[in-house]
Amino acid sequence: MAEAAGRSAALLFLLGDAAYIETRARLAGFAIPVQRINAPSEAAKMFGSALPVIDLPFPKPPLAGHIEGTSASKVIAAIDKSVAIALKGEASAIVTNPIHKDALYQAGFRHQGHTDYLAHLARAQGHEARDVMMLVAQDLRTVPVTVHIPLAEVAAQLTTEMIIAQARVVAGALKKHFGVADPRLAVTGLNPHAGENGAMGREEITTIAPAIETLRAEGMSVIGPLSADTAFHAEARRGYDAILCMYHDQALIPVKTIDFHGGVNVTLGLPFIRTSPDHGTALEIAGTGKANPSSLIAAIELAASMARA
Repeated sequence: MAEAAGRSAALLFLLGDAAYIETRARLAGFAIPVQRINAPSEAAKMFGSALPVIDLPFPKPPLAGHIEGTSASKVIAAIDKSVAIALKGEASAIVTNPIHKDALYQAGFRHQGHTDYLAHLARAQGHEARDVMMLVAQDLRTVPVTVHIPLAEVAAQLTTEMIIAQARVVAGALKKHFGVADPRLAVTGLNPHAGENGAMGREEITTIAPAIETLRAEGMSVIGPLSADTAFHAEARRGYDAILCMYHDQALIPVKTIDFHGGVNVTLGLPFIRTSPDHGTALEIAGTGKANPSSLIAAIELAASMARA
């Protein structure tokens, strides 16, 4: 995504198979002219009359709703190229669509997903990167400290240092990209009732509280450990700007409950802005015209807002 000089609206260009995009648009009933471009700088010339696309043709047109391992290399190439463009300063943000990991694994992909792969690409170019996932829905921003690991392993993998490091990244991003001058962070507990003073688990005492104490000593405004079952209602949300949660579902369930179709996944800690819809590939409705675009639209709008900030 590139910003046009003197304009508040964001200029967009796509990376993908231009012919396939034209075909899918036509089948969906949209008369959208597609214009192939060779560089991001060309997008501004035709953005008002056509959709600019840097053409990355598939080996063969994939069938909607089916896993196509043959197209995986082009999907990976699109991610690689988008990062290269962003690191050159030729785009102000990247908005990624969902990827199907099984298809990518067939092409030798060895990362958990988008988030850690984007950080890997940044580090390979000599940039510091600590990828932190933030989910945004309306006035709620949640951060899962541990992400795609079995629930049975969360307590063993959760560390004080992990909480501290992610809180620092979140506080910095709130200042830089969200216009929050003095970020207020909340931190949930891991166990029911935040451990009930050790009666229901001791991670709050041994792991989480020490992290909060360190962050407060650094001058941050941090509350917790909070009982997760009372941390997300409207009144509670007014008390913090972002909340760090101890595992995946603890962070994602409230976001998807509040705004299932409008949630956005933001990767913090990268040397560029990256957002994504907060949903998967939904193969069962691919090509049917039933997909709801709200989350992708919200991801584009949030990326533009972060870039302007």
